[in-house]
Amino acid sequence: MLTEKGNVMIRVGLMGYGKAGQAVAEVLRADPRYELCWVARRTANASQACVPGTDIPLMGLDSVVFSDWLDTHPVDALVDFSQPDAVRLYGEEVRKRHLMLVSAISAYNEDDLEYIRSLGNDARVLCSPNITLGINFLILAAKLLRTIAPFADIEILEQHFREKTEISGTARKIAESLSIDGERITSLRLGGIVGHHEVIFGFPFQTVRLIHDSIRREAFGTGAAFALDQLRHCDNGFYTFDDLLMQKVRDQLIEA
Repeated sequence: MLTEKGNVMIRVGLMGYGKAGQAVAEVLRADPRYELCWVARRTANASQACVPGTDIPLMGLDSVVFSDWLDTHPVDALVDFSQPDAVRLYGEEVRKRHLMLVSAISAYNEDDLEYIRSLGNDARVLCSPNITLGINFLILAAKLLRTIAPFADIEILEQHFREKTEISGTARKIAESLSIDGERITSLRLGGIVGHHEVIFGFPFQTVRLIHDSIRREAFGTGAAFALDQLRHCDNGFYTFDDLLMQKVRDQLIEA
């Protein structure tokens, strides 16, 4: 099937159907560039075989052989909003079938990250602990400012819903990208905040604050959609969101 611009629609399988996964599913369903073919969750639910209000299969990973499922429900790409261990379930299928993979998992250990990087030898793979466009632009801008003013004091503030117990993986990534210690991260847990990240640069006589707020979880879906659209033009390899944004910046500079 073709989109309005004549491109072939990307067939997508979504891993994970928690709060974020449900929001991502709605965004992908509404985007004419993609066909959401199925959604996978950890366990089957006999009373709910389809995504509510649709005929899109909602399958349990405990009830199917994943390779057989892909034989009968083929896709071009996987989008993962599930759990870190899921990559071991689908990874070899990504490699064998040369599927695009967009992973938004924030808690991979080093072994899992190394495994995901290896998938880039045979497929187009993007891994980002926060898939929103805004936060990744914030990281790019913060890195640039850090380069311009390496003498500035830097603090990171992250705020999330009260049930989130761990330090934000996105905040840790920001600290790592700026080469500052994790102790410079301040965490607040308040009500139902979806996600707030703030990078504060302290200069002599002035302060710069870079702020990003996730207002609704659908922001994760628009980020995943952007990543898929960019990956379709890439060669096999392992990519970060920074890589995709920097390519857009280079394209703009060339056009200018």
